[in-house]
Amino acid sequence: MPRIHREQHRTEHIGGLRAAVLGANDGIVSISSLMVGVAASNAGRGALLVAGVAGLVAGALSMAAGEYVSVSSQSDTERADMARERGELAAQPENEHQELAMIYEGRGLAPDLASQVAQQLMAHDALGAHARDELGMSEVVSARPVQAALISAASFAIGAALPLLTSLLAPTAKAVPWVVATSLLFLTALGALAARTGGAPVLKASLRVALLGALAMGITAGVGRLFGAVV
Repeated sequence: MPRIHREQHRTEHIGGLRAAVLGANDGIVSISSLMVGVAASNAGRGALLVAGVAGLVAGALSMAAGEYVSVSSQSDTERADMARERGELAAQPENEHQELAMIYEGRGLAPDLASQVAQQLMAHDALGAHARDELGMSEVVSARPVQAALISAASFAIGAALPLLTSLLAPTAKAVPWVVATSLLFLTALGALAARTGGAPVLKASLRVALLGALAMGITAGVGRLFGAVV
């Protein structure tokens, strides 16, 4: 009996990975920058913590809503394309067969073989064949709005909780330096984890995430100091 060769591809988890990494990264950068900016305005530790908690709740809800709306729009487009394709298959099956055969010819098959492949695939699952090869849609990368929203909200909250916990555990006089240092460490680790999971260069990805986070905190600190001096 021949052995079954099973393969696992990273694209199978790309939707969840994207939402989780985006949410956690946004949580760390947003809350650490918010807390650093508030601290730069000479606010007390109580105001710092209130701002962090409020940012965590608002950010998690915003991420969930934004991700749901964005992925729902993609899902609506996919459904509309599928409905249109279903109608075309019912009204003009020969034209759809020819269209699919031309796609396979473009990929290197001989015309006769391309026609046979298109005929057999359409006999098995016409709509699935056109969705996959004409529209570029598949179950692996299809839109899942609720899943994306929940992952984004949860990952944002987890990321945001890291600088918050750091500020609670750090000595009062050193809370801000601790938040900055640990946030950059968390961002570096997150960038490395995401790169390793996705098969990208680890060093480049981790440095990019850390540098952008440092830039965000630096700009927010400058704005906080400016408005603190004005007020």
